[in-house]
This record gives sequence, C-alpha cells and structure tokens, in this order.
Amino acid sequence: MRFSACLHVTAETANLVQALKAGGADVLLCASNPLSTQDDVAASLVKHDKVPVFAIKGEDNKSYYSHLRAALDHKPVITMDDGADLVSMLHTDYTDLASNLVASMEETTTGVIRLRALERDGALRIPVIAVNDAATKHLFDNRYGTGQSTIDGVIRATDMLIAGKRVVVAGYGWCGKGVASRARGMGAKVIVTEVDAIRALEAAMDGLEVMTMKGSGAYR
Repeated sequence: MRFSACLHVTAETANLVQALKAGGADVLLCASNPLSTQDDVAASLVKHDKVPVFAIKGEDNKSYYSHLRAALDHKPVITMDDGADLVSMLHTDYTDLASNLVASMEETTTGVIRLRALERDGALRIPVIAVNDAATKHLFDNRYGTGQSTIDGVIRATDMLIAGKRVVVAGYGWCGKGVASRARGMGAKVIVTEVDAIRALEAAMDGLEVMTMKGSGAYR
C-alpha cells in the first residue's frame, strides 16, 4: 500500500517509517514543520532505507508546498498528517485522489480542528482517524513528550538554570500539564493561568499556583 506521510522528520518518525516499510508499504515522507527536520535522519532514510524524503531543515514556503505536492503525486491510498496541510491540499488541488484514499490519520489538535470544520460543512471527502484523540497520545506524547522537549528547548536556547525560576504555563491541557510537571521537577516555581474553571481547579489541586495572566507577571 502506498503511504504518504507529512510528519516531523525526526528519529522517532524514522522508526515509524521503517516499521511501515518492513511491513511491505511503499512510503514517502515529507516534513510537516521545516524547523523540526533533522537533515541527517532524512539522509539516512534515503540512503539506507530507500525511502523518498522531501524535507530540508528551514526550507522556505515554496519548497514546503512543492514537497506536499510530491507527497500527493505519490498517489497514496493512506496519508498521515500533522497539521492537516496534506489533506487540505487534497481537498483543493488533488480532489481526484480522494476516491482512491482508504483513510488518513491526523496527529495534532490543530489538524483535527481543521478537519472537523470540514466535516461540519459536509466537505470532508475521506475518513480520518483522529490520532490526537487517542489516550496514549494525550498521556505520553502530549504530556511527557511535549513536557520534556519544551523544557529541553528552553534550556538549549537560553542556557538557563531552571531551579528557582518562575515559570508561567498558559493553559493546563495535556501539554500544559507536562510542561508544568517537568518545570516543577527541576525546581521552578510554577504558576498556571487557565480560563477553564475545572482545569484551573485541577492545577490548584495538583499543588500549583493559579493566577490570571496579568497577576502572574508573565508580561514583565
């Protein structure tokens, strides 16, 4: 089966692509976010696994969309998306492919929101699995994965000591929980801002300080 995947081109995605290929799939990969592309991973998949990869770290807008078109020119029967850009293009410039698609999979909250808007308008042409709604996605990827990678990114970018710092986390969804947990684990004083009363109460019950954005001093 022909797969076209528009995902973060990282070592984790490479494992997924290798598993699909080992199962007999004809896989093509392009980047859902040029800023996260690991060029060495892309090169390794091409050289060692013979997987076509259309991704360059920091690619411009023109290259990004040309890579999306390359993914759809692959004539997939299954697509995998992170942000719904691939499926959105399918609904505009590649509508003739829709009848051949078995299904798509969407990874992110943003993408699921876009696709549900299409569904409400009666415009969604293919079935889509909302991977983002899976319990394991919330529990492991969003909470622990995003929690750790966000703190790691801050440390790498600033060389900052987290212990003793005041960290304001805007929103206490699954990603916010992860960031708050990792920051507190490294000794930060964590403040949560949250417009949803139940989530705000949950943060308070988790032992975190809950404030308004203005009260938290996040603008200073």
